[in-house]
Amino acid sequence: MQLRPLVSRTVSLCHNALGLSIVRGYAVQARKGKKENKAVVAAASNTKTETTLMRTYKPRTPGLRHLKRPINDHLWKGRPYLPLTFPKKGQAKGGRNNSGSITVRHRGGGAKRRIRTVDFERWAPGPHTVDRIEYDPGRSAHIALLTHQISGAKSYIVAADGMRAGDVVQSYRSGIPRDLLESMGGVVDPGVLASKTCWRGNCLPVHMIPVGTVVYNVGSRSKGGAVFCRSAGTYATIMSKEEETRDDGTRVMTGKYVIVRLQSGEVRKISKDACATIGVASNIHHQYRQLGKAGRSRWLNIRPTVRGVAMNACK
Repeated sequence: MQLRPLVSRTVSLCHNALGLSIVRGYAVQARKGKKENKAVVAAASNTKTETTLMRTYKPRTPGLRHLKRPINDHLWKGRPYLPLTFPKKGQAKGGRNNSGSITVRHRGGGAKRRIRTVDFERWAPGPHTVDRIEYDPGRSAHIALLTHQISGAKSYIVAADGMRAGDVVQSYRSGIPRDLLESMGGVVDPGVLASKTCWRGNCLPVHMIPVGTVVYNVGSRSKGGAVFCRSAGTYATIMSKEEETRDDGTRVMTGKYVIVRLQSGEVRKISKDACATIGVASNIHHQYRQLGKAGRSRWLNIRPTVRGVAMNACK
C-alpha cells in the first residue's frame, strides 16, 4: 500500500455558515493480492484542515498586494433605504465634543456616510420578510431590510449569519400570537413553543429560549433594546434559568433573571423579559480582513496611532 498526501480543499463561506467542512485526506492505492491497512486509512481520513476563504487580488498596485476581504457576494449592490437613514455630519465625526476639544483620539476624515436607523427593540409582532442584506458603514455586522407582511412598514435589523433575502422572521416580544397558542391547545408547552419560535433571526424574550441556545443582540432590561453581542460574529449562550419542576414533570420559570455567558467568558444576569435574537451576528469573517494600505484606513475615519511623546514639539 502506498500513501500519497493531497492538499486539502479550502472551505467555502457557505459551508462555514452551515457548520460543514470539505476535507480530503490521503489517497490510498491498493495493490493486488494485499489487504489494505484499515487503521492507517482511518487515521488518514480523520485528518482535518480548515481555512477561511478570503478574496485576494493580483498585486497590480502596492495597496492590492496585502488586501484581503471576506467574500460577501450576497450583499445588496445599491443604495440603502433612504427614509431609514440620515447624514452623519458635524464635529462628532472628528472625535470632538461640543467645545471642539478632542475627546476620542485617532479619528477624523473618512468618506461621507449615512447612519442607518437599526431597530434593536423589535416590538412589532407578525411575520417580516427579508428584502435584502446590506453593508452598514457604521458597524462591522451586516444589516437586513425587513418589510412587515401586514402593514408594509420597513425596518433595519442586524442580520444573522446565514440570513438571506426571502427569509421570514418574527418577533415575540409582545407576547405569543393567538393562533400559535390555539395550535398548542390553549396551554403553553415549552418544547412545542421552542420548536415553533426558536428559528434564526426571530426575536424572543430570553425566558422563552431553551438553555444552551446561541443568541445575539441580547438586551439587559425588560423594556430596553439589545446592548450585547451586536458586532460581527459575536454571540452569547443561554446558561440557566430560575425554574422549578412541577409534579407533572413540566418546568416553570419562577425567578426574574436568566444567566447568559458572553464570548469573553463573562457571565451576566439579565431580566427574563429582555430581548435576544436566535443565531450569530453576520459577517463572521470580519476579523480576518486586511486593509492593505494606510489610505483604506483613512477612508474608514481612522487616523494614525502615534506615541504621545512623538507628537510633542518641545522634545
